[in-house]
Amino acid sequence: MDPRHAILFEPVAIGPKTLPNRFYQVPHASGFGSVKPRTQAAFRAIKAEGGWGGVCVEYAPVSDESDEVPYVAANVWDDGDARALSLTAEKVHSHGALAGLELYHGGASSLNGASRAVRLAPSQLASEIRFASLAKEMTAADIARVQRQWVEAARRGRDAGFDIIYVYGAHGYLFTQFISPVTNRRTDGYGGSVADRGRLWLETLEAVRSAIGGDCAIATRICVDGRDGLPGIEVEETLELVKLADDLVDLWDLTVGSWPEDSGTSRFYPEGSQRPWSHRVREATTKPVVAVGRYSSPDLMAEVIRSGAADLIGAARQAIADPFLPRKIAEGRLDEIRECTGSNLCILREEAFNHIGCVQNATAGEEFRRGWHPEVFTRAAQPDRAVLVVGAGPAGMECAVVLGKRGFSAVHLVEAEAEIGGRLRWTRRLPTLGDWGRITDWRAVQLGKLPGVEVITGRRLSAADILDYGAEIVVIATGSSWRGDGVQPGRVERIAGAGAGLAHVLTPEQVAAGQRPPGRSVIVYDTDGYYVGPGVAELLAADGFSVTVVTTFPVLSPVSDETLEGEMLRADVHRRGISVRRGLTITGIEAGSVRGVDEYDEPWSAECDGVVLVTQQASDNRLYAELTSDQAALDRAGIRAVYVIGDAVAPRILSEAVFDGHRLAREIDLPDPSQPALYRREYPDLTS
Repeated sequence: MDPRHAILFEPVAIGPKTLPNRFYQVPHASGFGSVKPRTQAAFRAIKAEGGWGGVCVEYAPVSDESDEVPYVAANVWDDGDARALSLTAEKVHSHGALAGLELYHGGASSLNGASRAVRLAPSQLASEIRFASLAKEMTAADIARVQRQWVEAARRGRDAGFDIIYVYGAHGYLFTQFISPVTNRRTDGYGGSVADRGRLWLETLEAVRSAIGGDCAIATRICVDGRDGLPGIEVEETLELVKLADDLVDLWDLTVGSWPEDSGTSRFYPEGSQRPWSHRVREATTKPVVAVGRYSSPDLMAEVIRSGAADLIGAARQAIADPFLPRKIAEGRLDEIRECTGSNLCILREEAFNHIGCVQNATAGEEFRRGWHPEVFTRAAQPDRAVLVVGAGPAGMECAVVLGKRGFSAVHLVEAEAEIGGRLRWTRRLPTLGDWGRITDWRAVQLGKLPGVEVITGRRLSAADILDYGAEIVVIATGSSWRGDGVQPGRVERIAGAGAGLAHVLTPEQVAAGQRPPGRSVIVYDTDGYYVGPGVAELLAADGFSVTVVTTFPVLSPVSDETLEGEMLRADVHRRGISVRRGLTITGIEAGSVRGVDEYDEPWSAECDGVVLVTQQASDNRLYAELTSDQAALDRAGIRAVYVIGDAVAPRILSEAVFDGHRLAREIDLPDPSQPALYRREYPDLTS
């Protein structure tokens, strides 16, 4: 270990418990909750094994009045829920870490999709957070019931083996709704001054501490700067609340701003961006403080601790990207750390699919159901088989890394271009997307360390080259490219006037390679809805072009809303002077103009010197098709199997391409690894 990092491994006392070091995986959603107890336990336990001294599960509703369906939460409504979560506490303890449970009530923001319970709020005004029905202004009986439910849930958490119990006061949920003067219009003892608006939170802290404080550490989350999705809570008021609650709290877990800011993407927030706000809490407390900030640099982590502003390095996304980060720091293996990209694809996976994933760590969420470990790889059944991986994009790089770690003695990763990375070669050069290059950088380091893997760049292989190569297994990972003919989702016909070789009609790859349309007025036509359209538009604007983005969607880049960056992205596009026209479809392109229809099929047109088509991608699977069409030629060449992975199968988001390459390499010993092996599932208890 570098001596400068030794401070990160000092134990920290929190109430009656002691954390073994300063690495703390803060609560974050996974999609597993209490309904997938084995998946949850394996997912959290791998972080404890990797050296995180504190490991928490996601938000845990204290009753069915804060039901999160259709999302998945770690419910603690009854003893059955507690038993399900106890497996996580047990597994976390087996690796010497403390387990934390984040008790929660959403108040007016509760979904209550299954329970159909009325939402609760300090004032009925707060019900604007959710559609369909107004929230109920809580009565004295409601307040007493919620506090009682919180205490009962805390006892269940303690009895389930959790060491740290949260009284969750941040992210715009019930306690924040009471604290905010915007959503709390009460005139009784729970409204008015900051002390009275914080009374529900303070009383609940006191009740929980009285019930279990001798057995568990009491933690709370609180927003520091007051932009917690609910305006009106100022920093000075937050510090006043911290002082009022300090005797009741053993651990302060700090958030900053709304969720999109608190989990800010790397496009708009650098590592450690929360320090100016979160570190102010030290003014009001001497209790241990945990602060997040997408920390991946051990030097910066140590600097934060030495400054005295925080006692623990909190992480959600970095702990997903590399569960073994603490151990790697302890062992001086800094070049092996998988740094979080800050793309927030983990959040997209969890929110959209109720199953977390990660673009850097393909094993995240697969620990139980597929039996994958991020640092442990079973030796291949026949490691002497020569493997040729064609294409060093995200899928090909990942496949080659895993094959090398499984002990294959001769893996050649052959890339046609001068650099590895696939589309990441140019994606990382788009404005604000530099940290996405960490996907390539980490794999480049791994490939260089694996003795059985050789990387060959600048060589474009034909089918005949592959047949003569001498490999027994061939993996085609040739990716995809953007179509230049204007084929777009939801429409059969191509765009009239689009096609290859036209100076005024370009694809994103052509723009990234330096090609520019004639003149100075450009339309970027985006039917993809994610980062490429805005990224290309910003690149052209930086070159001095007058840029308009035309999109078929109601908003620019709706996928970016799933990664918490939509509003920031649209604001950034506006600041760069880029115009946006929404809900339009282009049906024809001519030199100097485009034409199309709006959402009501009314015609429209616009003048421009050039068009960049971000419409639909096409898999580059020609090599795979040519090879597999001639089995006799494969037999003569001694090629036993040909597989295709990543975007060469079907264009997808980056995390799924990486997953595809990882999966094939893990399962390559199976009778038919071209098809994913069936994973283990969890079933409801049918005995009750």
